[in-house]
Amino acid sequence: MRDLWTVKYRPNSLEDIVGNEQSVDMVRKLAMSNNLPHLVFHGPENSGKSSTAFAIAREIYGDGYERNLAYFNASDFFEQGKNYLVRDKRFIRIIGTDDPKKIDKSVIYIFKEIINEYAGMAPMDADFKIIFIDNAESLNSDSQHALRRIMEKYTATCRFILSTTQPSKLITPLRSRGLQLFFTHVSDDKLGKFISKIIEAEGLSVSIDGTDALVYHARGNVARALNTLQIASIQPGIDTIGPQQIYDATLGEQSGNVAKLFESIISKDILEARKYIDALILEEGLSGQEILLKLHKVTVDSNESEDIIAGWITKIADTDFYMTEAANERIQLEALVARFCQ
Repeated sequence: MRDLWTVKYRPNSLEDIVGNEQSVDMVRKLAMSNNLPHLVFHGPENSGKSSTAFAIAREIYGDGYERNLAYFNASDFFEQGKNYLVRDKRFIRIIGTDDPKKIDKSVIYIFKEIINEYAGMAPMDADFKIIFIDNAESLNSDSQHALRRIMEKYTATCRFILSTTQPSKLITPLRSRGLQLFFTHVSDDKLGKFISKIIEAEGLSVSIDGTDALVYHARGNVARALNTLQIASIQPGIDTIGPQQIYDATLGEQSGNVAKLFESIISKDILEARKYIDALILEEGLSGQEILLKLHKVTVDSNESEDIIAGWITKIADTDFYMTEAANERIQLEALVARFCQ
């Protein structure tokens, strides 16, 4: 079984991170000073936030970084709930059961208990430990206020790194506790150079037009570029990967639920559209903005007239704007469906 290239080529150090030089350089200086503050990383999906958090831990603690790093995904807690809690062996001792039906405490209470316990643990051979909370926008107001108090209580021996695609969803007291650093997708030039290294490392034959098509499709998203290239590389009977192979690979990435969502939207079937929104969020684990990006592509590739497509894209763009300030992505997606039905 092949390794996923997004895992195989994940940065092991701050020097390996592609792009975001200003934020990475700031992090490097803080790590070297051994005086790391709480940090808030914000930016789009797959822009290097998680890779940077893990690289910081390696920079500070070396090969044994996992002894002083605790990772939690907030969306797992608050979107999957008790079913997730019983699957993670770290929590069995705290919740006392592996049966979600026997958990009497609320997910919020358990989250507070878990974070408080991990923050209270003494660091191993270090001045402080790091707790990294990914997808922090999934935390509700109560859990955010509790997290703020925990950060204040254990600031001498524990540093928090929060990662989010929607910083506006974090309460102001929580944002103000950390140094905010912005991450974005990389430039086409940097992505092209990175992809060329991967092509050489994997011994692939990719035409210049193929590389250009891959960079165009990825739009600065390194993970998307790696996934597409890996899919293209395993297509049978292909000696050289060109634009056609990249196009075929991108079709394989499309979710069938996105196409069905689009069909239900234009047919003004609200109940059916809600079903596919649930499938994309709960089953496929896509964020609201990822769904909008895929929906945008399906819209552009439709056979409707340019005027109709332009109108649809405007509605999608409006939803993308509203989502940056919204507290619930699902509500915004349902609002998009309603706008199509007007």
